[in-house]
Amino acid sequence: MVATGVDKLKVSRLESIVEQIGEAVLATTETIERLSDRVDSISIQVEEQGKQVQQQGYQILALCDAVQTLAESQDSSLQRLTQLTQTLNRLTTILETEDED
Repeated sequence: MVATGVDKLKVSRLESIVEQIGEAVLATTETIERLSDRVDSISIQVEEQGKQVQQQGYQILALCDAVQTLAESQDSSLQRLTQLTQTLNRLTTILETEDED
C-alpha cells in the first residue's frame, strides 16, 4: 500500500496533535507538581501556626495562674497590714493613755 500525499498530511497532523497533547500533559503535570508543593508548604505553615497558638494558650494559662497567685498573695499581705495597723493603733492608744496618767 502506497501512502498518498493526503495520507501523509493526515499522519503529519495527527503527529502534531499528539505532540501538542503531550506538551499539554507535561505542562499540566508540572503545574500540578508546583501546586502540590505550594499546598505542602501552606500545610506546614498552618501546622506551625497551630503549634504556636497552642503554645500561646499554655502561656496564657500559666500567666492566669501567676496572676491568681499574686492576687492571693496580695490579699494575704493586705490582711497582715490591716492587723498590723490595728495593733499599732491599740499600742498608740495605750501609750497616749499612759502619758495622760
